[in-house]
Amino acid sequence: MTHVGYLVAGWSISLISFFIYAWRIVRKGKKLSSQVPKDRQRWMTSSTD
Repeated sequence: MTHVGYLVAGWSISLISFFIYAWRIVRKGKKLSSQVPKDRQRWMTSSTD
């Protein structure tokens, strides 16, 4: 394997790992957000509401 091969393999493994991790975090966040009662959901609301 040439130096370019090692670079491509390293970047590929790193980027794929990052995207899998990000996808799992978003998926878990969606699952957990559905468990929060409607009156306790405060995302994008002001404290004066």
